[in-house]
Amino acid sequence: MKIRVGVFFGGKSVEHEVSVISALQAIASIPADKYEVIPVYITKENEFYTGFECSCIEEYSNIPALIKKSTRCTLMNNEGRVQLMRYPFRKTGSNVISDIDVAFPIVHGTNVEDGTLQGYLKLTGVPYVGCDVTASAVGMDKYVMKTVLKDNGIPVLDCVRFISSDFSEPENVLDRCEEKIGYPVVVKPVNLGSSVGISLAENREELYNSLEDAFRYATVVLVEKAITNLVEINCSVIGNTDTAEASELEQPISFGKILDYTAKYQKGKVTEEEAKAFKEGIDEIVNNPLSIENTLKNDSSIIVSPDGRYVKKGEGIVKYDYSTELTRFDGAKLSRINLSRPAKAAAGMASLSRLIPPNMTEETRAYIRSLAVKAYTVLGCNGLSRIDFMIDKSTNKVYLNEINTIPGSLSFYLWAPLGVKYSVVLDAMIQLALRRSREEEAIEFSFESDILRNFAAKGAKGAKGSKTGGAKSGSKL
Repeated sequence: MKIRVGVFFGGKSVEHEVSVISALQAIASIPADKYEVIPVYITKENEFYTGFECSCIEEYSNIPALIKKSTRCTLMNNEGRVQLMRYPFRKTGSNVISDIDVAFPIVHGTNVEDGTLQGYLKLTGVPYVGCDVTASAVGMDKYVMKTVLKDNGIPVLDCVRFISSDFSEPENVLDRCEEKIGYPVVVKPVNLGSSVGISLAENREELYNSLEDAFRYATVVLVEKAITNLVEINCSVIGNTDTAEASELEQPISFGKILDYTAKYQKGKVTEEEAKAFKEGIDEIVNNPLSIENTLKNDSSIIVSPDGRYVKKGEGIVKYDYSTELTRFDGAKLSRINLSRPAKAAAGMASLSRLIPPNMTEETRAYIRSLAVKAYTVLGCNGLSRIDFMIDKSTNKVYLNEINTIPGSLSFYLWAPLGVKYSVVLDAMIQLALRRSREEEAIEFSFESDILRNFAAKGAKGAKGSKTGGAKSGSKL
């Protein structure tokens, strides 16, 4: 019998549309011989809908019409079985749409990826794919994430944190940024992904505008030093806290000073100025391979294969067939890179111009992949995440920028160069969720107690204070 997988996507998030794209990509690749997929679309009003049409990308061009074709639903735990139920309930007939053996949240951003949906699924009692509530919340909150990583010896940039009420006195905020960090700076909402609300500020006026924009999307904002001579490197990691493996690396090629939401998902044909900057950047990459000292090479908790292709922590649980040779950096291929990107976002992050793998030494590659695995396990991740790094070429230092606990397109394009099919990645993520569920079933979360029985036997007299068990008459609370 096939395992029934409920894929949850959408939600009340500025990354709602990206979530739909990521989820439908995954639904098309989940192995049909092992799993029965039930799509569950979450509207921007946090209502759940299901039906065949929810798995068709063309239906999302008219969401009101899609909703009319679909069935509103909710999750319910019924005698240990988690079921997708019609809502509102019918007075006659069955309200059960399907049992759900495991939930697969493919959501991005605040109100869904930050532990909110994970908490709902956990409370319902269904096993779910990916990071648990704590890891999801920590991964979404960039300030908390930085604190945890810094405490574990993982390099991150220093920052200044502000809440929305601080901005009621903007001059004080601006003064503090200039005193603690200086210019240029990057301003970012503390709990959003996909570069939403992130901008660069090079003077006081730009800083004010950047803060004002960031506070449109979040109540907490970070300001950190901008790296002017920047190289971005991303790495996906799959596994759990005992075993984790790193993917191939990518180097996103941005067309401006910062890789924003538009550049990632919406930009069409590039301008002549952008194309010129792009070609100049390519020349720099071809002529100057990255070389960073591997400061984790003596870390016995991280295992790196001799060729630097394979990084893990602990004993191997997730096994892959690496029969396909890794494609090495080929400068000649860069001349054939298409300097236009689809105007449609159908390919998600996979449409972004990138180099896979980047031009770097094996030691640098092994170091960044090792750092990704270490960060993944330190944060208590499960399933698959993408970890983004920044290299300051002026100082030759690597900093961890952020973790995406549910990355766009689930970073499938970072596993293909290693010969790992997307279906294999998705299968591994589901199996990791089921394994975690089995492990948690062996843990006692409650035990029998006589507290309530004894309290009831004593009655109201057993309570301190008045006969009703409240505070004594006239006492202060």
